[in-house]
Amino acid sequence: MSLHVAAAIHCGLGRHADAIPVLERAVAVVTPPPPAEGEGEAAEDNHHHQQPQPEADQRGEEWSLAAFSGWMQLGDTHAMLGRMDESIACYGKGLEIQMAALGDRDPRVAETCRYLAEAHVQALQFDDAEKLCRKALEIHREHSDPASLEEASDRRLMALILDAKGDYDGALEHLVLASMTMVANGRDIEVATIDVSIGNTYLALARFDEAVFSYQKALTVLKSARGDDHPTVASVYVRLADLYHRTGRLRESKSYCENALRVYAKPAPGAAPDEIAGGLMEIAAIYEALGDLDEALKLLQRALKLLEDSPGQWSTVAGIEAQMGVLYYMIGRYADSRNSFESAVGKLRASGERKSAFFGVLLNQMGLACVQLFKIDEAAQLFEEARSVLEQECGATHPDTLGVYSNLAAIYDAMGRVEDAIEILEHVLKVREEKLGTANPDVEDEKKRLAELLKEAGRSRNRKQKSLVNLFGTNSQRAKETGRRWSNFGFRS
Repeated sequence: MSLHVAAAIHCGLGRHADAIPVLERAVAVVTPPPPAEGEGEAAEDNHHHQQPQPEADQRGEEWSLAAFSGWMQLGDTHAMLGRMDESIACYGKGLEIQMAALGDRDPRVAETCRYLAEAHVQALQFDDAEKLCRKALEIHREHSDPASLEEASDRRLMALILDAKGDYDGALEHLVLASMTMVANGRDIEVATIDVSIGNTYLALARFDEAVFSYQKALTVLKSARGDDHPTVASVYVRLADLYHRTGRLRESKSYCENALRVYAKPAPGAAPDEIAGGLMEIAAIYEALGDLDEALKLLQRALKLLEDSPGQWSTVAGIEAQMGVLYYMIGRYADSRNSFESAVGKLRASGERKSAFFGVLLNQMGLACVQLFKIDEAAQLFEEARSVLEQECGATHPDTLGVYSNLAAIYDAMGRVEDAIEILEHVLKVREEKLGTANPDVEDEKKRLAELLKEAGRSRNRKQKSLVNLFGTNSQRAKETGRRWSNFGFRS
C-alpha cells in the first residue's frame, strides 16, 4: 500500500516514468512467499485434524486484491506514457488474478473485462475488444436486473467496436437498446449522447435524414441541459457540418463549423482539452476537404498546442502531427512535412504502436516527403519498413500495400535497381489485373510504368510470376548501385 501511494504521488507530480519501478516493486511484494522451514511438514501432519482457517482464506483474498490493484495501476501508468502494449499486458495479468480469486462470472470481473476492452479499442485491436466486451455483457445480463445501466454501458462500448469494424447494423441495434435503458432510467443527457452515436451510424449507412433527426434531437437536449457554450454542443455542430459536407450542402457545413469554433474559442469552464482538440481536428478535416488548407493547418496547430504537454495523449498528438504532415505536403512545404511525420513516427514507435496499418501508411507518407527532398536512401528505408508493416497487417494484395509496392519500385528504379523494380511492378500488375480487370485505369497506368522499365532493361514482360519470398528478399544480390537517377514515373500517396 505504501508503494502504491508513493507511485500515486509520482503520477500526481507528472513523473509517470518514476512510478513504474515503484509499482513493479509493489507487484513483486505481493507474490506469495514460499512456506517457512518446517511449516510444510506441520501442515501435512495437521491436514486430517484441522479445517482451513478463515484467516488464511481472508489473507489469500487480500494478497490477490493487492496484486490485482498493483497490476491495474501499473497498466494505467504505462497508458499515461503511451505504452499501450505494456498497459494491455498489465491489465490482462490483473484480470487473470481477479478471475482466479473471484471466479470468471463475478460482476467485478465484468467491470475489468470492459476496462480492458476499452484499452484494446484505444490500441485499435477491435477483435480482442469485442471478445472481452461480449464477456462483460454476458456477466452483467446474468447478474443484473433486465436493462441495467451496466448492460447499457457494455452495449455502448460494443456499438463503438462494431462501428469500427464496419458492422453498422449491429452497432445500431446495441445503441437503440442502450438508449431505451437510459430513457427508462431518466438519464436524458446519456440519451442525447447515444443519439449522437446513432446519428453517426445512420451517417455511415447513408441514411442522412435519420442522421439529421438524431443530431438535432441530441442538440436540443444538450443545449437545454449544459448551455450553448458546452463542448458537447460544439461536437454535435461538427457532426452536422460533416453530414452537410458529405451531402454537398457546403454553406450549411461551413456555418456549423463556425458555430463549433465559436464554442471552442470560449468553452464553458472545466472543458477537457482533449475534447476541444478532437473537435478542432474534425473541423480541420472538413476545411481540408473544402480546399482551405491554411485554415485547416491553423486548427491543427491549435489542437497540438492543447495536447502536446498532456500525459497519455501521445497517440492523439501523433495523429495530429500526421495530419499536419499531409497538409504541409499538399502545400509544398516538404521539409515541414517530413519533420511532422518524423515526430509522429517517433511517438508511435515509443508507444508500441508499430504494428498498426496506420503506422505503415504513415511511413509511406514520410517516404513520399523524403522523395520530394531528394533523400533517396531514407525514402527507400521508409518504403521498405512500410511494406513490411502493411504486409503483416493488411496482406500483400491490399490497396495500401500495393501502393507501397509501387513507390518501392519507383525508388528502386531511381537507385538503379531496375531488376528489383521490374519484379515488384510485375507482381503489382498481376494483382491489379486479377482484382480490377485489364481495362481499369490503374492497371493501364501500371502497364505503362512496367513497359517503360522493360524497354530500358531491354526485355519483354515476364508472364511467369515469381514467389514473394524471392520477389521481396531484403538481401537481394541483384541490387544495382551503378547509377543514381530519379524515376520518371510517379509515386503513390
